Parts: sequence; C-alpha cells; structure tokens
Amino acid sequence: MRREILKILRESNGKFVSGESIAKKFNISRTAVWKHVQGLRKIGYTIDSVVKSGYALYSPPDLLLPDEISNGLETKIIGREIIYFDSTNSTNEQAKRIINERKNQIEDGILLVTESQTEGKGRLDRKFYSPYAKGILFSIIIRPDVPLQDAPKFTLAIAAAISQAMEDFGLKPGIKWPNDIMYKGKKLVGILTEMSAEIDRVHCIIIGCGINFSIEKFPPEIEEIATSIEIMRRDLGVEKFSRVQFLQRILIRFDDIYREILSHGFEKTLNMWKKYSITLGKSIKVIPAGEIENSFEGRAIDLDSSGALIVEKLDGSKVHVLAGDVSIR
Repeated sequence: MRREILKILRESNGKFVSGESIAKKFNISRTAVWKHVQGLRKIGYTIDSVVKSGYALYSPPDLLLPDEISNGLETKIIGREIIYFDSTNSTNEQAKRIINERKNQIEDGILLVTESQTEGKGRLDRKFYSPYAKGILFSIIIRPDVPLQDAPKFTLAIAAAISQAMEDFGLKPGIKWPNDIMYKGKKLVGILTEMSAEIDRVHCIIIGCGINFSIEKFPPEIEEIATSIEIMRRDLGVEKFSRVQFLQRILIRFDDIYREILSHGFEKTLNMWKKYSITLGKSIKVIPAGEIENSFEGRAIDLDSSGALIVEKLDGSKVHVLAGDVSIR
C-alpha cells in the first residue's frame, strides 16, 4: 500500500493530494493513509501536509530505494526484483543466501543493493571501502544457460555496461583488464563475479559491483589509488546526476548486453570491452592469480574468445592469461 500511495504522490508532481481521495481509492481509512505517509517520511521522503489540502511529495531521499530505482526503469530482465539493505555485510554474501534459500526458484536478474557494506571485498580478497550512501554497491543474480567456461566473460560484460553508462553521462571511462574501471590511473569501480555451478553448466552467477560515487576524501592507505565519479565529473565539467540515475543507466545498459549475449553470444560484448580498454597495446606486468614468483612482463595485444588476455612476453612468446593481476608499465 505504501508503494501505491507513493506512486500517487509522485504522479501529482508536487501538487497536494487529499488524504480523503487516497483513502477512497484504496478503501482504507484516512488514519491508515497518514500512517503510510509517516512510514515514507521515516525512510527519507520529504512529504508536506496541509489541513484540507492533503499531502505533497517534494523530494525523494538520496537513497537507493527500490521504489526510486524501479521508477521509470525500462529493463526486460535485470532489476525485475529489487532487494534493499540499509547496511549489510556484503551484497554478494546476501545473494548467496538467497540462492541457497530459493534453490531452483531463483529468478533471473535479481538486484540486491545497499547503502553500506561491512565486509565488502573485491578480487583477491581486497577490502572495498564503502562509506554510507557515498557509493553504489550492488549485486545482480543472473541465470544464463551457458557452459562453465563462459562465466568469467560476464565480468567483462558488466565492466562494459558500466563504461557505457559513464559515457552516457559525458564521462570518459577506461577499463584495466579484467574489470577495474579507472580514471587518471586511479580506481573508480571494483567488480567481483562469483558463481554456483553444476557439473558442466552454470546455475547462478553473482556479479558484485562497488562504485565510488560521491566520495571526495579517501583514507590515507588508498588515497593514491582510488577516485570517484564525483571527482571525475567535476574535473570534466559534467552536469551533476544522482546515484539512482546512474544505477538505472547501468541496469539498462547491462540488460541490453545480457539479452544480446543470450541471443547471439559474447562477440559483440568482447568488442565493446575492447573499445574501453586501457590495457590493450600497453606494456604490462602480470602476476598470475597471486603467484608473485611467476610474474612476467610483456605487451597486452588482444582478448581471445574466452575473455583471456593475450600477452606477448619479452621473449616473443604469447600466453593467454585467464586470471591474475595486471599493472600497466
């Protein structure tokens, strides 16, 4: 009922709607209407009330609430169900819990979103800094009918979708293989993809993303390696936009990419990733899956059809790197 009342207030475009008309529409008491309005106020909606005039919605809260994300979201698969946490340990961990609870009843495209994480992490178990309501922290559960070897490519797909969304707002993204989105050599976005699989097929893939959005000052230990959308926006003189607007655009872009993959495979997606790459053509150092003793240098020359990075080593030999840490020399 709260959602329906919010919809009416939103559609009134700031004009007052009488409590009596709302009560009649839903066959509830005016006291019940007042209680629902109070509930909306508690979660941050600014709603004015005037005797004999009713209620008017002035502004939504600066939170990633399901009603705000779904308002005007035109996606076919991604975000059909949205689960919100004010704070949680990790949206990826919550996604695992939901998969375990729902088993085979899990829907394709569930979005989990939070304002803050206490145990957020990226690749190689690196902790992800996430102050309250300053980032965009989410996980998407997808259920593609693909073989196991295709699962890692969804990491490249979400990186491409986020980069497209940034470009839509006038920003200039760059992806460092496989999934770090960078600006001026500093990290904007972290992505962690995990999966649940059967013997030869994927059951569920969890794509976790942490985006530094409005953070302007980072802790000393990461201030030299991290930046934010807000810092980038100001540098480029781009008009201000909200977290909800940016997340909606990411979901729309990823929905398009996901449906393209399901229909035609990954070729178009991999080419899109290459468009934003700041790794290809560069001299790099590779540490394969945390094995520092096996690190090597070379030049990144391409992606193969599996999404692996093709590196030409200093001796002229070529290797395909499926997992590891890459630094640009």
